[in-house]
Amino acid sequence: MGTVTTQDGTGIFYKDWGPRDAQPVVFHHGWPLSGDDWDNQMLFFLEHGYRVIAHDRRGHGRSDQSAGGHEMDTYAADVAAVTDALDLRDAVHIGHSTGGGEVARYVARAEPGRVAKAVLVGAVPPIMVKSDANPGGLPIEVFDGFRASLVANRAQFYVDVPAGPFYGFNRPGAQVSQGVIDNWWRQGMRGAANAHYHCIKAFSETDFTEDLKQIEVPVLVAHGTDDQIVPYEDSAPLSVKLLRNGRLQSYEGLPHGMLTTHPEVLNPDLLAFVKE
Repeated sequence: MGTVTTQDGTGIFYKDWGPRDAQPVVFHHGWPLSGDDWDNQMLFFLEHGYRVIAHDRRGHGRSDQSAGGHEMDTYAADVAAVTDALDLRDAVHIGHSTGGGEVARYVARAEPGRVAKAVLVGAVPPIMVKSDANPGGLPIEVFDGFRASLVANRAQFYVDVPAGPFYGFNRPGAQVSQGVIDNWWRQGMRGAANAHYHCIKAFSETDFTEDLKQIEVPVLVAHGTDDQIVPYEDSAPLSVKLLRNGRLQSYEGLPHGMLTTHPEVLNPDLLAFVKE
């Protein structure tokens, strides 16, 4: 564990496990969580001999609660600061949800040799919000509702999201895990309210179209068809069409948080892609 200080003085917390000479796999978490959301995958890849790194986005988890910088350009610059400090090369970057957007922006701008492959899981690209250019997106009122709920009672909001649509626990017959709900709440409440508030705009309104077009490395786009947070039809298939070397992997009936609910399904597929 350590901290990297960015150009604006923000401390970015990270975990760095495994052999320093092994290929690095870097994990990018979703909103409003932390690097802890990747514990299962980090242990899995660690057992297979990889070096695994996960950072907490600024204003999230154990990173500094900065006054500003809660948008994708700064998020990507923060990732670059971490990868530079650790001198990560030939790395695989795996991002979930908001972290997928962060991966797209970082990889599109990364120095040659830094990135070998990328994975977008339940990720927000190309763009979430509905517009004339993106008629299949979610109305801005959805995200306004997120902001209003966060301001009104963040603690309750951070129970309702994981207990409901995030993991599909609101579906008939779902196997609900109170521990998973509590862990989501724990991670979320450790972060800063201002960072989480502004990050809603970052993950919903950022257009990643040009980022996806610029990425040259192989990219796996994995998405559950029952994703209630980032709807499947307006995300994964569209991203693959924009990528130069993209592959779509759909998971029938799986939710947004499928990395947590179905790691036994996702982890082997991630490993297979990394090893190719």
